[in-house]
Amino acid sequence: MLYPRDVLDSRRAALTWGLICLAGFAVLALGVSGEWTWLVDLDNRGEPARVWALEDNDLLDLLRVVEVAFGTIAMTIYTVVLAAAMAFKGHRRAAVLILGVMIACSAATTGLKLLVGRERPEWQATDFLLHNNAFPSGHASAIAAFGGLVLVLVTMLVRRASIRRLAWVLVVLVVALVSADRVLLGRHYPTDVLGGILLGAATVLIGVAVYSPLPRSHAAKAAPLPEPVPSERRLAVVLNPIKVESVAAFQAMVTTMALETGWSAPTWHFTTVEDPGKGQAHRAAVEGADLVIVCGGDGTVREVCAELAGTGIPVGIVPAGTGNLLARNLDVPLFIRAAIDIALTGQDRAIDMVEVSGDGLDNTHFLVMAGMGFDAAIMEGVNEGIKEKVGWLAYVLSGLKALMFPAMRLEVSVDDGEFTKHRARTCVIGNVGSLQGGMTLLPDASIDDGQLDVVLLYPRRFLSWIPLVVRVVTRREKRAGESVARMTGRKVVVRASSDVPRQLDGDTIGTGRELSMECIHGRLLVRVAR
Repeated sequence: MLYPRDVLDSRRAALTWGLICLAGFAVLALGVSGEWTWLVDLDNRGEPARVWALEDNDLLDLLRVVEVAFGTIAMTIYTVVLAAAMAFKGHRRAAVLILGVMIACSAATTGLKLLVGRERPEWQATDFLLHNNAFPSGHASAIAAFGGLVLVLVTMLVRRASIRRLAWVLVVLVVALVSADRVLLGRHYPTDVLGGILLGAATVLIGVAVYSPLPRSHAAKAAPLPEPVPSERRLAVVLNPIKVESVAAFQAMVTTMALETGWSAPTWHFTTVEDPGKGQAHRAAVEGADLVIVCGGDGTVREVCAELAGTGIPVGIVPAGTGNLLARNLDVPLFIRAAIDIALTGQDRAIDMVEVSGDGLDNTHFLVMAGMGFDAAIMEGVNEGIKEKVGWLAYVLSGLKALMFPAMRLEVSVDDGEFTKHRARTCVIGNVGSLQGGMTLLPDASIDDGQLDVVLLYPRRFLSWIPLVVRVVTRREKRAGESVARMTGRKVVVRASSDVPRQLDGDTIGTGRELSMECIHGRLLVRVAR
C-alpha cells in the first residue's frame, strides 16, 4: 500500500531514478551507435541461441505466440483496458498517467529507432522478417513501461504485502520472457532489449514524477461547507494497528492531510484485543474531538460508531478490513488515502443503527446486518490464516463448505405483531442493501429510512442456490415460490427452534435461538462524499 509519507520526496526519488535510467540508456545508445567493441562482442553471442531456437519448431511456435501477445496491437489493447478500468473505479489520474506514459514511450521508441538507425540482426526468424530499425526494442520498452505502471498501481492500491510481492515477481518474469523472446527469435540484439527496458522504466519513473496518480481531494472544487457551530477542529483517530502495514507511515499521512485541510494534528487511540474500539472512542469524545476517524475492520468500525452514536460527533470511516460492509454501502472508497480525504473534507450524514438483544447475548448493536443460519455459518467457518493470505476468497471457501446448511424452523415477528412460521437456510436482517460480495440482497433497504428489511432464503436442494440467487439479484422473485420471504419493519424478532449460528456485521456472536432488533432512526453521524 502506498503511504506517501511525503509525496514530494517520493516524486523526487522517482525523478532521480528515472534520470539514472535515462542516462544509462544514453550511454548504451552511444555505444551502439559507435559500435564499441565490447558491446559488439556481447551482441554477437546471440547467434548460438538463435541456432538451437530455430531448430526446435515447437519452441519457435511458442516464441511467435509471445511476440504477437506483446506486440503493438496487443499492448494497445492492454493499455486501453487498464486505463478504462482505472477510470471506471474512479482513479482518473491513474488512467491519465497510464495513457500518457504508454503514448510517450511509444513515441520515444519510434523516434530513437530513427535516430540510432541500427539494422536488425542477420539471423532473424525467416517466417516473418522485420525491416524497421532495431534499437531500442519496441516490445521491451512497451512491456517495461506497462509492467512499471502495473507495479505503481499495485503499490498504490493493494494492501496485502504478499499480493504486491507476487505482482513484482510476475512483472519481472513477463519482462524477462518478452526480452528473451526478442533475442531468441533474432529480432533484436541483447543491447536492443536492454535499451528498451531502460527506456520503458525511465518513462514510467519520470511520468510519476511529473504527474502523480494519487487522487486529489474530492472537495477541491466544491464550495466550503457551512459551519453552524464554530469549533477548534480537533481531530482524533482510532486505529486498529494490525490493519495497516506501517503505523508510522499511516500516522504521517493522516497528520499531513489533516493539517492541509485545516484540522488540528490528531490525537491517536490504538485498539487492543481487550478493547476493540469502545474505550478509545469514549476517550476521544471526552477529550472534545470534533471529528473521530476510525481505521480498521467492520468490528472496529462497529464499536467506535456505537460509542459515538447520539453524541453529535461525526465518524470518518477508513476501511481496512476484508468485508468493509458499512464503507461499501456509504460509497466510501477502499483506497485509504481517498477515504481519509472524505473523512476530513466530506459532509455529515445521519444514519440508522440497530439495537440487538438475544439469548446468551449482552445488549449490543449493528450498523449493516444481522444473520442466522447459513450466512453466519460462513463467518464461523472462515479460516483466519487463509483470510490473512487471500482476503475475501476465504469467505468463498467457507461458503462452499456451508452451502447446504440444514434448514431452520423460524418464527418471525415484525413491529410487535404475531409470529409467523417459516423454514429457511438463512435469515438476514439488513439495515442496508448490499451485503458480502456486493450482492444486493435487500434492494429496498436504506441506511437512513428507520426500517429493517428481512429476507429468508430456502433453497431445497444444492443446485437450487443458483436460480435462487439469480432471482433475488434480478428481483424476479415471483417464480421463486416459497424459497424467498421478505418483511419490513422498525422492530424484528426472530426465533429458531434450535441453536443456530448468529452474526452481526460479519462478526460471529455464538449460537443461539433468538435475535430481537430495533432500528434507531438517524442515531449516528458519518462522513460521506459531498
